[in-house]
Amino acid sequence: MCQHQPSCPTADSPDREAARVVAHHPEQGWSLLCNGVLLFEDTGELLPDGQVIAPHRPPAAARVARAA
Repeated sequence: MCQHQPSCPTADSPDREAARVVAHHPEQGWSLLCNGVLLFEDTGELLPDGQVIAPHRPPAAARVARAA
C-alpha cells in the first residue's frame, strides 16, 4: 500500500503506528494509516486482515499523580 520513501512499517510490524496518516477524523475518533491500519483515539487498532488490537493506553488512574 505505502508509496513513501522510505516505506512505512507494514501492518504486521511492531511499529505499525509509525506509518503516515492518510485520513484523519478526530470528530469520530479514528485515523487511517497508509499501511491500512485503523488507529483509534483510545489506542485500539483494526488491522487490514480484520484482527483487533485492544487499546494499550495505561488506565487513567495510573496516569494521575497522587498527593502523598
